[in-house]
Amino acid sequence: MKGFWMGYFASRSAAMGAASPNLIIATFYNFNPSLVRRAVPDCWKITTPTAVLRARIDGVVDALNGMVKLDVQELKTLAPLAKTMAEAATSDLGGRALFAAHAALDWPEGGAPMKAWWASTLIREHRGDGHVAALVDAGIAPCEALVLQSTYTAIPRQTLQMTRNWPDDEWSAATDALASRGLVGPDGSPTDAGRACLASIETRTDELATRPIVQMGVEAARALAEAALPVGQAVMASGVVPTITPMFADDDL
Repeated sequence: MKGFWMGYFASRSAAMGAASPNLIIATFYNFNPSLVRRAVPDCWKITTPTAVLRARIDGVVDALNGMVKLDVQELKTLAPLAKTMAEAATSDLGGRALFAAHAALDWPEGGAPMKAWWASTLIREHRGDGHVAALVDAGIAPCEALVLQSTYTAIPRQTLQMTRNWPDDEWSAATDALASRGLVGPDGSPTDAGRACLASIETRTDELATRPIVQMGVEAARALAEAALPVGQAVMASGVVPTITPMFADDDL
């Protein structure tokens, strides 16, 4: 495939089959639609969802075997707990298109490392679908969501704007739309209302992610969080994952 974005959109959407641009725009939410349409559907003229899914698994195997050095015992502790939560989440499919598509796939072979990775992928997509629902419910459009993130978190505007391909004029229009609601100042500066809005979206996202926690039990969920922390810290320490991404800053770990 040609370029990073064609591979990205194809690999993350392949669980849904040969996804259309509109389906990816809807489920991925905060990418500029023009970026998606430059990559999709042309990617499906070059490869197939089945081939992309296989390549994704192979790439993770290579990363776990080579670039990232993880403690085997920590992974053996993490993997069954993460799998329990991921399987519990399958009782909560409604409105979660990306998660449901991934949950329908077979679990990859490869022992604890691959089990932990796939469970983490499922949990992430489950939470991500809920986050999109929370944004829609709050009336926050895709680019507006990024403006809020850059205003009230440690993730810089440049990272969000560049990786989601929003030009300056559309970023400014999103800022103006938020300012008209008092969610940022006229100059894009923080406001109490905007800070409260983002906090309420994050709280609602947490609430929408609780059903698997309740089903697996609070104590098991707490054990999962404790087991995941050193593994996550080891991944970050490896340098494979940037310390700041559109999803988080390293302060989160």
